[in-house]
Amino acid sequence: MQRQVDLTPFNTLRLPALARHFVQADSRQQLLAVIAQQQGAEGPLLLLGGGSNLVLSRDVEGLCLRINSRGISVERSAEGLATQCVRVTAEAGEPWHQFVSHCLDQGWYGLENLALIPGTVGAAPIQNIGAYGVEVKQYIYQVEVWDREQGALRRLSNAQCQFGYRDSLFKRVAQDRYLIVSVSFDLPTLFTPQLAYGGLAAAVAEASAEAGVGVSVGMDVESGLKGLPSARQVFDTVVAIRQQKLPDPSQLANAGSFFKNPVIPVMQFEQLQKIFPAIVGYPDTDGIKLAAGWLIDQAGWKGVRHGAVGVHAQQALVLINYGGATAAELLRLAGAIQADIQSRFGVVLEVEPRIL
Repeated sequence: MQRQVDLTPFNTLRLPALARHFVQADSRQQLLAVIAQQQGAEGPLLLLGGGSNLVLSRDVEGLCLRINSRGISVERSAEGLATQCVRVTAEAGEPWHQFVSHCLDQGWYGLENLALIPGTVGAAPIQNIGAYGVEVKQYIYQVEVWDREQGALRRLSNAQCQFGYRDSLFKRVAQDRYLIVSVSFDLPTLFTPQLAYGGLAAAVAEASAEAGVGVSVGMDVESGLKGLPSARQVFDTVVAIRQQKLPDPSQLANAGSFFKNPVIPVMQFEQLQKIFPAIVGYPDTDGIKLAAGWLIDQAGWKGVRHGAVGVHAQQALVLINYGGATAAELLRLAGAIQADIQSRFGVVLEVEPRIL
């Protein structure tokens, strides 16, 4: 246990904050031991993984627990497991991108489109992370948690996690109740590329052509016909796209996408289309999902800098700390963007990272 620890190195926005008490759990055993010691203790508890989805706006008065537990196990025969699938369980502190890469190396597929997303395995269900047409909820079997109310380990099914768009039970009503210990995934051992989102299919084909590998992405990607891209090609393409569009947090402090893509009714989208014919939107179960980055870009915010904070020049969804910024400065910029988008388009942008 350490006291008065500077949390700047532990959040990717590099925002300054002090933790009155800080401890890092490097194994499952350490994690459960710390939890047991804290059971019934008064004061807030901040759970910290990779710190990539967090805005630290104040000091942490209670305990900050950094989860760094590691370990991956696999079951090839489990209750309810489909044929040609494996059940893979990863400890909460496993780095997400390395976990996706490991699964790919083992011939366990499905997570390729989620490559290079920062953070840890334990944080993935909280946000129901998603990219390029895939959400992690599609592959989660169950989430093992410590229930702080009951003082015991529990296993929550996919349905019990109440997953939604960038949302889950853990992000809402049970934000302070459950501490994620591990996550189990059901992953197929036969690869089926998922290329329907945006320009991913074309990007895979272009990257493969440059590498001298011929693939055909125009055919039905569910057909399994020869000539479709490999899982490694999809993985590499997603990594290349993200590296091109998104700044590396280790080089330029950021928290990835700062705003969610808003979902609006079809009628509202059609009205906006008449005024803004180039507006970008995709069908969603609840209406039309707009590209928040397009809205911010059209409003002229891309590349704008206010002192130590600004909007990334290549990706309007990303807010940057150029060095020495405070959370107040960052949130003022975010608020100005939100107000402008609502004024111009009548659309409310919701902040994606958790604001402490």
